[in-house]
Amino acid sequence: MSALVEARGLHRVLGGEVPATLIDGIDMDVNSGEFLAITGPSGSGKSSLLYLLGLLDVPSAGEVTIDGRATSKLNEEARARMRLETLGFVFQFHFLLPEFSALENVALPMRALGRLDDEAILARSKDLLVSLGLGEHAYKRPEQMSGGQRQRVAIARALANDPKLVLADEPTGNLDTASSAQVLGILRAMCGPGSGKSVVVVTHDLGIAAQADRRLNIVDGKVSA
Repeated sequence: MSALVEARGLHRVLGGEVPATLIDGIDMDVNSGEFLAITGPSGSGKSSLLYLLGLLDVPSAGEVTIDGRATSKLNEEARARMRLETLGFVFQFHFLLPEFSALENVALPMRALGRLDDEAILARSKDLLVSLGLGEHAYKRPEQMSGGQRQRVAIARALANDPKLVLADEPTGNLDTASSAQVLGILRAMCGPGSGKSVVVVTHDLGIAAQADRRLNIVDGKVSA
């Protein structure tokens, strides 16, 4: 497999009277078509690593290369563009805009990217919702849907711009068992040989980690053997 993401010498330190080291010299790859689970105890740096991989935070030292492009020196405008073009995000709390319908929430990343006209955006938004079993909920607002349905809308939104990498931070942490299994199944089905997509999931659930192609365990900001 070729590496879609390469991280080398990653450090993340928060300043202050007593500096806090969140990430301490991590080297890692995410392969194309791979489902990778990042595990570790609470406070170990799992989410901090995910935010660095997703260009939501900037490393104190080291480099993240995504699809052959180094990112540490990019300005915020270029980082935002790369997030829109290449990355999709799913979080424990769906962060859907409550005043918008499911359809409108899914359309947001496409409108921000600006590659498609309104008709194409509407069609793709509907197709994504239908593919995730949400066709009949397209015009509902988040408050009118269950937790599992809202999280599937969030996945559709993450897929809106056809990203190469989907990053998920505890995506089933707020769901019941049945909804968790459904969301995990959707994420797992995204990647594989020839899919062109990789998925990285931060999770404390070892049952989820067991279904990944590979597991990376983080302890005190370092990769644990």
